[in-house]
Amino acid sequence: MAIITTQGLTKRYAERVTALADLTVEIEPGITGLVGANGAGKSTLIKTMLGLLTPTAGQLRVLGMDPTSQGEQVRARVGYMPENDCLPPDVSAAEFVTHMGRMSGLPKTAARERASETLRHVGLYEERYRQIGGYSTGMKQRVKLAQSLVHDPDLLLLDEPTNGLDPAGRDGMLDLVHRIGTEFGIAVVVCSHLLGEVEQIADGLVAIESGRLLRADRVSAMTTRTAVLTVEVDEGTDALAAALSERGLRIGRDGAALVTPVESDSTYDLVRDLIVDLDLPLHRLEERRHRVAELFNTPSAGGPTNG
Repeated sequence: MAIITTQGLTKRYAERVTALADLTVEIEPGITGLVGANGAGKSTLIKTMLGLLTPTAGQLRVLGMDPTSQGEQVRARVGYMPENDCLPPDVSAAEFVTHMGRMSGLPKTAARERASETLRHVGLYEERYRQIGGYSTGMKQRVKLAQSLVHDPDLLLLDEPTNGLDPAGRDGMLDLVHRIGTEFGIAVVVCSHLLGEVEQIADGLVAIESGRLLRADRVSAMTTRTAVLTVEVDEGTDALAAALSERGLRIGRDGAALVTPVESDSTYDLVRDLIVDLDLPLHRLEERRHRVAELFNTPSAGGPTNG
């Protein structure tokens, strides 16, 4: 059953700017990546899901509820991690997360216990009484994640959770998000412009462009159907390319290597046998899936920019 559904969802600002245009999509439980270029409408979609913006037209359901008329009920069951730094510097993480738990309706004692528990989950238990102003960027991101979890939500909306982190910090945050989505059983929507990160942790992908749906599917379906075979020989590359083309394979180049889509189970055997028949010195023969970024013709290290 879908946790988020939109039907013809449209949001216009001041009659001229269309942030969402006839967006129809379903998001299923699990971890879903929400990607798109600057101004694509990702932030507008998140705010609309939270009931902070009212759609111009169309329908939206979050956990079966209409955020426009049931905003408080939606926010009671949804955790939100904003992109920008919005933390008070002069209070401790324990105080802040406890306060956010109280804001979500938890009794004082329960909020304090849940705050300690969530700060332990995100790796800040030993530092929970330090003032947030003395935290590193990575620690602040973990505080924002903790406050989104403190009221035990059914759905998390995470806006650029690895923003400002170094490679080790990004890996740690991605591990946390993956664990939350798999071990805790909480549905997660990750808004990110780094497609390589999305591929690491997401079950599904929703890409939007100019407020319209560009593509939505399971990540495994996107990449499995587009597996490629890479072959590199020390000599005779042109002869091998010609022989493969004669047998109906679509051949491309990746530096010194040849690449061809794996269109059937026999593709690998055909390439291997031709290398043997031509008596070529094989350097490399491997099959891999396309990365998600390649499917959108974007650089593997980046992808659509944030927006």
